[in-house]
Amino acid sequence: MATATTDFHFSGLATCLIQEGLISEKDAKMHVQEAQKNKVSLISYLVSHKLVDSRTIAIKASTEFGMPFLDLDAIDPRSLPITVISEKLIRKYNTLPLMKRGKTLFVGISDPTNPQGLDDIKFQSMLSVETVLVEESKLHRMIESALEAVDTTMSDLIDADLDNLNVHAGDEDTTKSDVNADIDDAPIVRFVNKILLDAIKKGASDIHLEPYEKNFRIRYRSDGILHQIASPPANIANRIISRIKVMSKMDIAERRVPQDGRIKMLLSKTRAIDFRVNTCPTLFGEKVVLRILDPTSAQIGIERLGFEPEQERLYLEAINKPYGLVLVTGPTGSGKTVSLYTGLNILNKMECNISTAEDPVEITVEGINQVNVNVKSGLTFANALRAFLRQDPDIIMVGEIRDLETAEIAVKAAQTGHLVLSTLHTNDAPQTLNRLMQMGIEPFNIVSAVNLIMAQRLARRLCENCKKQAALPDKALIDLGFKEDELKTLKIYGPVGCESCTNGYKGRVGIYQVMTLSEKMRGMILEGANAMQLAAQALAEGINDLRQSGLNKVRMGITSIEEIERVTKE
Repeated sequence: MATATTDFHFSGLATCLIQEGLISEKDAKMHVQEAQKNKVSLISYLVSHKLVDSRTIAIKASTEFGMPFLDLDAIDPRSLPITVISEKLIRKYNTLPLMKRGKTLFVGISDPTNPQGLDDIKFQSMLSVETVLVEESKLHRMIESALEAVDTTMSDLIDADLDNLNVHAGDEDTTKSDVNADIDDAPIVRFVNKILLDAIKKGASDIHLEPYEKNFRIRYRSDGILHQIASPPANIANRIISRIKVMSKMDIAERRVPQDGRIKMLLSKTRAIDFRVNTCPTLFGEKVVLRILDPTSAQIGIERLGFEPEQERLYLEAINKPYGLVLVTGPTGSGKTVSLYTGLNILNKMECNISTAEDPVEITVEGINQVNVNVKSGLTFANALRAFLRQDPDIIMVGEIRDLETAEIAVKAAQTGHLVLSTLHTNDAPQTLNRLMQMGIEPFNIVSAVNLIMAQRLARRLCENCKKQAALPDKALIDLGFKEDELKTLKIYGPVGCESCTNGYKGRVGIYQVMTLSEKMRGMILEGANAMQLAAQALAEGINDLRQSGLNKVRMGITSIEEIERVTKE
């Protein structure tokens, strides 16, 4: 058996082939030099010149480098996650994405001696990378088949398209161009475009870019929870942030004060996504947060919000009344805007004049007159409401009742033949009534104006593919709020985690407390009842509070006890 000499440096693979007697030492030296001359790997050279069988090399390399071996004949090219990395990287490093499991990407390679390629793939995909050895000849064919099978619709854009992605400032005329848009180099432009596009494809609601002293963190908020998706080198943080500021028409030279901007991304002729952009100076640079504003989020249909049948009936009855006040309450990010716009879409008909005042407008809808509140210029919620009342309105939506002036105008409009929808920040529906009284609204005006109050939260849905039944002691279930007589048939599910979800959850569902004012409750308001008394009366009338509504979702297998504890715990 031949052995390698010391006068010429052979790679581990070449040495292995020599030791196995597949090529001679003399031929190996010539083949290595020819491969270098032709700028191809040794494996590619040997296989293309039919000097060594492709399968034999793959099996020997698998043994030498301790990597698993896979026969690509068992793979359907249409099932491969080909869009995870760009075509350019696939061809440059002769590698193929095989499977994505959680945050790990498995890639097929024929040459295990090129670690730089794996680093580039890891950076671009933002995933950890595991390698699988495959045959060189089959790898070439599979790459071509997989790339041909890629769906070229906008929802499956790959990095090869990122250079020409149609992105511009949201408040600018799309026919204008800006020479400053090219101040950043191509890799930064492509990376930022990929961050925006991936966030849309993953259903994120926000993107956070956070510079620190020694690192730079990028996180997406998905289903209400922040997840880190990338950590680019800290020395390129300013270039990435400057690129985003250019796209949103901000002053890139100003880094000492917060700035606001907007980006519009055209995904197709009929679909565009807006990003609301805000910068804030921090100790080690500017933090940037982008809120993703997708108009389709308000067109999901009332049946998908998560209402129980009786709650849906009460909400539809309230918004279909010709006048009155409908209030939605809950913390920031609880889905209040989507609930209101779902109702507005139902009401958005030719015969209705609908106007909204918001700060800012997050969802644009054809057929609805939408106004951005601008306090600096004097356009407050109250001033916008006054203007609406002089424009023959049928339905008015106020983004938020923040002060007595806005509350008084909204109540008066609801009493004089207009349907008014708005939001407040309180914990539940009974507290909303007390909040109005604390603002200074007289109790008799509240009982005559309010049609319905709806408190809500958003809980993560359990993934249908991987959720599994959980076992809890009976005492713990009773302490959580379940009834003793239902324990024998009660099935509770918990999260697991799989390829198609995030930590066992996928999507969100609303949890609601929908409260109308009964005659008894109206009398209590007139007598000055507090929130606890009103809450007790609501329960006595069979109105589920948020906790009970959440437990119903657990009973139905939609979400977990942990989620209900997280979103309803006071």
